[in-house]
Amino acid sequence: MTGLLFIKTSSLGDVVHQMPAVTDAARNVPGLRMAWVVEEAFAPLARLHPAIAEVIPVATRRWRKQVFQRATWHEVAGFAARLRESDFDKVIDTQGLIRSALMAKLASGERHGYDAQSIREPLAARFYDVTHTVSRALHAVKRNRLLTGLALDYQPQGAVDYGLPRPQRAAAAPYAVLLHGTSRPAKEWPEADWIALGLALQRRGLDLVLPWGSEAERLRSERLAAAIPNSRVLPRQSLDGTAQVIAGAAIVVGVDTGLLHLAAAYRVPLVAIFISTDPGLTGPVGSGPMTVVGGKAAAPDAPQAIAAAEQLLDQPAADVSASS
Repeated sequence: MTGLLFIKTSSLGDVVHQMPAVTDAARNVPGLRMAWVVEEAFAPLARLHPAIAEVIPVATRRWRKQVFQRATWHEVAGFAARLRESDFDKVIDTQGLIRSALMAKLASGERHGYDAQSIREPLAARFYDVTHTVSRALHAVKRNRLLTGLALDYQPQGAVDYGLPRPQRAAAAPYAVLLHGTSRPAKEWPEADWIALGLALQRRGLDLVLPWGSEAERLRSERLAAAIPNSRVLPRQSLDGTAQVIAGAAIVVGVDTGLLHLAAAYRVPLVAIFISTDPGLTGPVGSGPMTVVGGKAAAPDAPQAIAAAEQLLDQPAADVSASS
């Protein structure tokens, strides 16, 4: 076997959760050439994994908004042709949706996916040549690893490894990244708590970096930066650029958002703040130092998050480097 196609299109967190399965496959099947179908917005992330030889962008989110334009159907036809013309031994759909199963159906190679009891959209299982049972009660990272192992005839072993080499920290002042933006208002943390946390980190000698993804998040970043000395709003940039900023941080603190999983992937000291969601199935996992505070039962306050961050910052350097 030489060719494998992964289909995991979105979201940001889901794409990061796929990376340990890619690492496993590279280790267990020497000489394997891997490609990845992913939404165009997340293609820069897929390209970060050194074992991925080819990234095939798909634009279903954009196409849905432009469905009546001739250019859209020209792009759809080009994407379908690219999948048909590629030569893969196996295709693994870890997304588990009807749209991703249809993409798998277009590609050459033996198609693998979750069975009807294990998948989010049971109808999708009908499009695979081989289906596998993987409990839906497991964390997304473990589900991806197990499905990939079943398709490639190995048992995943060892700690979670996203396969992303962490770059050397620059000689500039150490900084913390505050990931305040998230997909739903119910998952947001109060600005007053962010300010209290930022001031506590600033007193520890850290500059603060504030990424954003939407106009509302940009405005919030500017308000936080105005209230916290030595903080700056990160310019809008590609996801791989933001990933490098996260990778170089002394610590990352964030709410339930996709960028949080990049911090876990790079083994950066991480405080994850959960307010209205359960971290059990989709929270950050990895071998780096991390603490999860809050959850569906109770949102954490600023003192809890500050205490968690200070505990991580107080770890001996050897402990942090050993886990990273």
